[in-house]
Amino acid sequence: MQYISTRDETQKLTLSEAIARGIAPDGGLYVPERFPRFLNSNFEGESEIAGIGPLLLAPFAEDDSLADELSVICREAFDFPVPLLPLEGAPAPASVLELFHGPTCAFKDIGARFLAACLQRIRKEAPRKLTILVATSGDTGGAVAAAFHDRPWVDVVVLYPKGLVSERQAQQLACWGGNVRTFAVHGTFDDCQRMVKEAFQDPSLAQTHQLSSANSINIGRLLPQMTYYAKAGLEVWRQTGQRANFIIPTGNLGNALACLWARHVGLPIGEIVLATNANQTITEYLHSGEWQPRASVPTLASAMDVGNPSNMERLRHLHADFETLQGQVSAFSVDDTEIRSTIRRDAHELNQLWCPHSATAAEVFRRLISRGARGHWVIVATAHPAKFNDIVEPHAGREVPVPSSLARLLALPRQEMELQPTLQALRTQMQQV
Repeated sequence: MQYISTRDETQKLTLSEAIARGIAPDGGLYVPERFPRFLNSNFEGESEIAGIGPLLLAPFAEDDSLADELSVICREAFDFPVPLLPLEGAPAPASVLELFHGPTCAFKDIGARFLAACLQRIRKEAPRKLTILVATSGDTGGAVAAAFHDRPWVDVVVLYPKGLVSERQAQQLACWGGNVRTFAVHGTFDDCQRMVKEAFQDPSLAQTHQLSSANSINIGRLLPQMTYYAKAGLEVWRQTGQRANFIIPTGNLGNALACLWARHVGLPIGEIVLATNANQTITEYLHSGEWQPRASVPTLASAMDVGNPSNMERLRHLHADFETLQGQVSAFSVDDTEIRSTIRRDAHELNQLWCPHSATAAEVFRRLISRGARGHWVIVATAHPAKFNDIVEPHAGREVPVPSSLARLLALPRQEMELQPTLQALRTQMQQV
């Protein structure tokens, strides 16, 4: 299996090379040259992502040095539960895919830990230290910092928009120290993402740092995220004989793209519906065909505050024809008022607590059912509500229990610097080390 840039199909790399580089020299994103095909029977006897993962990812690592280590990598990375739970009392058959049982209580733990385990092996004999440069709208940076913290062969630089993430998210981003440096950027997530992309193309930084990415622009983040869609799809299929329909909160489109790839290779997945917040670049594009990135606006679902989603490039590469793309995925926008009301309603009616991001999917579920949608729906819950206690608790009317993993991080001292939203400011800080 080889990997190509979304902008140039002539330059081909192995999986290890694509993971190590993060982003292509032409600014494109790496995608598989071809996609394998699977049958449900290929996963017979496997029900957890640590067992499904090596089977699903084996063709993507074919002829690569990581191929023989996939089972160990998956056991190392996926060492926490990813339960699919029934949504009791819902107005139609529905389940909740809880992706927040990892060390930083967000779905990003799954991809970040897999990526770190891969790079640990790819870099084991490298003479030069690696620098992971990551922009985050809330959860990615914490997951990446946790996955790479105290690994001697790597430094991590985290950029996040100052004041535009929850207080507990900010603490998770800035509590590490050691080989992790955290910068609170005076700008938006789009500014942070732009700075990362500019850094990768900066000749000066190329001389002093060997850069790689850990955002969902890195193929090593996306591939493992397919595993939990495979798990949930197979579980619903085995129980009901139906293809699971997924409602996915999305901002930078990485989580959604992983589901689309999982369906593309043959997993039992039906409809895929995206839930966005008031940043409507994706929803407007899927309605009009006009791609118009714009500055992001702050919302309660801060990790989804993205005005120029990077993975749209991969989505359009998968379905280059707009009419075909429209038939593969749909999207609905949910504003802050609806997020608040959904948190309040489902806490009281269903005894279900949502983080603001998961609440967008729960609201879209209600809309779909009111319009006559059928089948079994899976609401993708992307973060633990305790990370957003200041939003959730006033509307739920009760305290949200704090998982022990989160409580440990909240007790650590905060270490960060503020940064202007320019490449020059970032370059200056990085070259001081």
